[in-house]
Amino acid sequence: MTFIDCHRDGPVLRITLNRPHVLNAVTEGVLDDLAELITEAGDDPDVRVLVLSGAGRAFSSGADLTVGDFSSPAGTIEAANRVVRAIRAVPRPVVAAVHGPAAGVGCSIALACDLVLTSTSAFFQLAFVNVGLMPDGGATLLVPANIGRARAMSLALLGERLPATTAAQWGLVYRVVEPEQLRPALDELTTRLSRAAPLALTRTKHAVNAATLGDLEDSLARELTGQSALLESADFHAAVAAFAEKRTPDFAGR
Repeated sequence: MTFIDCHRDGPVLRITLNRPHVLNAVTEGVLDDLAELITEAGDDPDVRVLVLSGAGRAFSSGADLTVGDFSSPAGTIEAANRVVRAIRAVPRPVVAAVHGPAAGVGCSIALACDLVLTSTSAFFQLAFVNVGLMPDGGATLLVPANIGRARAMSLALLGERLPATTAAQWGLVYRVVEPEQLRPALDELTTRLSRAAPLALTRTKHAVNAATLGDLEDSLARELTGQSALLESADFHAAVAAFAEKRTPDFAGR
């Protein structure tokens, strides 16, 4: 688990994506390790809260287009889905601490967490459309479940950055604070959660998720089907080439 730092801080398990040189872009292997860590935490009675964050300047910029093996595109998508399922299933509150960009599947993973605490320097972006893809990692359900269809559609179809302050105003995230206040606010939040009744938190998390994310498996299946097709498209491969050459892609619709 070279690219993930994990350490216990009393009852708090802190998991940090650690690929700052690529803004914590994730690979299939990184996602598999992350899902495993989250699942294992659920079996440790001494862990009361999980915190997910990113090293360096970003939370996560999404899938790493520079190293992905797109001959078998389902692998990374399925690994991302395992992370989202693990966050939902783990019987502990999961807090995302977002201090910078959360884009693509990085945005999906952050929003899958139970509480998203963010600094004013952060932004959220469903950047998939910019490379000829569709949202995955459960984003087609997670985002509208929080902010409604109209705003979710604007984020998904336009692929624009959503500043953290606007995300908080829309109800996409729990709270936004100034950058220097992020760690104190995170410590206060995790202390409160770690001292709360753990069985009550588990039951509450399960009930709220069942009421709001009951269609998650159907959404993940639709995303997998649609994204797998798009990853085979000429538009996506043109976008990957444009990304490597630092230019805007030309989409032909095929």
